[in-house]
Amino acid sequence: MGNDGGSIPKRGELVTEAAKDPTAAQLKETILEKQGYLWTTDPLKNEALRPPIVSDCTGRLYNKESILEFLLPSDDPDAPHKKAEMEKILGGTVKSLRDIVEVKFEADSQDGNKWICPITGKPLGPASKAVYLVPCGHAFSESVVKEVTEEKCLQCNEAYAPNDAIAILPVSETENARLTLRIKILKEKGLTHSLKKAAGGKKRKKNVDMDGEKVPQLVKTDDAKNSKKDKMAIKNSSTASLTAKVLEEQEERNKKRKMQKNDNLTSLFTPKERAHNAGKKNDFFTRGFSIPGQGKG
Repeated sequence: MGNDGGSIPKRGELVTEAAKDPTAAQLKETILEKQGYLWTTDPLKNEALRPPIVSDCTGRLYNKESILEFLLPSDDPDAPHKKAEMEKILGGTVKSLRDIVEVKFEADSQDGNKWICPITGKPLGPASKAVYLVPCGHAFSESVVKEVTEEKCLQCNEAYAPNDAIAILPVSETENARLTLRIKILKEKGLTHSLKKAAGGKKRKKNVDMDGEKVPQLVKTDDAKNSKKDKMAIKNSSTASLTAKVLEEQEERNKKRKMQKNDNLTSLFTPKERAHNAGKKNDFFTRGFSIPGQGKG
């Protein structure tokens, strides 16, 4: 550094100024921006949220179609990679349909793309705190649920436990910790986020429901036996139709992929017209070899 025609830098030119911590206003703006994205976009496929919308135990929102695509098997070669990316986003919170609850939002009559609290009429979104109830899924402003003394849904009158009011896209560490503790307690009881029995629990006696009452046994027809695997655990008609749609899209993609010609494989062979007229084969396997004609008898 010197005697080479260059300049000698000063300390002030080499040491950069230390990064400043963001202000409270900047932090709030960042949170609102992130919340705005999560309130309008499905993070699994980066598509706009549209009904039916579901939520996991953390209060995050997804398109039900995306969750079904994640849970259903696929022949797509890229499926393992896509599922791995989805698993990172979900963080292990969804293993079956029992781990999600369909959130029932009230649409604004003037703007169908916005959601409002059915009691106060105030908008539900990144600038407000909202909750939904388990198991019914109806969404309200958080203040409404706190002010109601009777623990029953104000829309369907279904009873719920105080701990089953799930904050939608919570921000505070306290609320996140509460939801984490809730799902931990439910797992210890053998229950899922939707308050349904977790898969792999104790088996019940044949023809006996959860309350111990006998249920009538249905005679299985041939058609019922053949479709048992496809329709198992699909009781809701909207879920069944959505599942069929996802399966149909996957099958269509598989058909298109199989119908596409492989140029590398096609180049190894000579078309029939050229092979019939040519004296020599020009494909990969017979290139440079003559095929003798049939001798006269």
